[in-house]
Amino acid sequence: MSVQCETTAKKSTGAAMGVFERYLTVWVFLCIVVGIGLGHLMPQAFQAVGGLEIAQINLPVAILLWMMIVPMLLKIDLRALKDVGQHWRGISVTLFVNWAVKPFSMALLGWFFIAWLFRDWLPADQIDSYIAGLILLAAAPCTAMVFVWSNLSRGEPHFTLSQVALNDVIMVFAFAPIVALLLGISSITVPWDTLLLSVALYIVVPLIIASLWRKMILNSDDGKQRLEHTLKTLHPWSLAALLATLVLLFGFQGEQILSQPLIILLLAVPILIQVLFNSGLAYLLNRAVRSPHCVAGPSALIGASNFFELAVATAIALFGFESGAALATVVGVLIEVPVMLFAVRVVNSTVDWYEQREGVDSYEQCCPQTKT
Repeated sequence: MSVQCETTAKKSTGAAMGVFERYLTVWVFLCIVVGIGLGHLMPQAFQAVGGLEIAQINLPVAILLWMMIVPMLLKIDLRALKDVGQHWRGISVTLFVNWAVKPFSMALLGWFFIAWLFRDWLPADQIDSYIAGLILLAAAPCTAMVFVWSNLSRGEPHFTLSQVALNDVIMVFAFAPIVALLLGISSITVPWDTLLLSVALYIVVPLIIASLWRKMILNSDDGKQRLEHTLKTLHPWSLAALLATLVLLFGFQGEQILSQPLIILLLAVPILIQVLFNSGLAYLLNRAVRSPHCVAGPSALIGASNFFELAVATAIALFGFESGAALATVVGVLIEVPVMLFAVRVVNSTVDWYEQREGVDSYEQCCPQTKT
């Protein structure tokens, strides 16, 4: 792969990690403080926002989520699907972890920690809702931040592009059935109409809009430059929408958090374990099947990270602003960056060990331009 080709791929994925992403945990903590404070001072305003619904879909949140999701999907080139066979071993491992392991391992961790071990320290009427939120969080692989993780782990950019594009397509068909199955096993009532509507609103429609918009931009003069400019223009609006959504959620969750501040810490335990477990599993499986390290790194990180925007939106649609499900998905946002940065560090620090496996290509053989 040429240097020019790799540089173009990285630019098209928006792989640089900005100040906001690096300190996402800090911004989420500030949103907790601001949301709780505003919720306490202006409860009627938050109740009015919560009541703006059509078919159980909250309109303000739907608008905010679109502002987040569409710019993320605009980075995805679905034409990359033609390259999925190029790194078939890494693709196979990531698909296995994303769809056959991660949702089910999270459900097991939720049942063990939330429904049993931590049960006496949590509100009894929210136990099922917390588990539902954890399941929603794990049922969809991340779409945008994985480009950051791939870049930080010096991953093969074409693999990342094709893997994310494939995951987005699979998500259209697999998200609702997996969520419904695991919620059903947990004896949680599944409103199928709302679940399918959420999939349509937050996956299908944004994916179609982003794909058509991307195609239109790239077909114009200086298409790549215009796409990069469009992504830069939308970026601050996307971040503002995320922060506004978090403030709304914590405004509704404030009283519950103040009465039991231990909730966030307890919910973080299964999320932390599942991220470490799934990233480690994907990394080791890639080594076992002899994927090159520049594929194993992003594969491990894609296998561990979550599409928390979709999880938050679906949790609100299914269970409401004040539900434990909505809170559980937001806790995923809170710990996403520090845990994933730790996983990146482990991946980068174990290159020599990884390449001791006979038959594994070295970094230079796989992607020589990413070696630093």
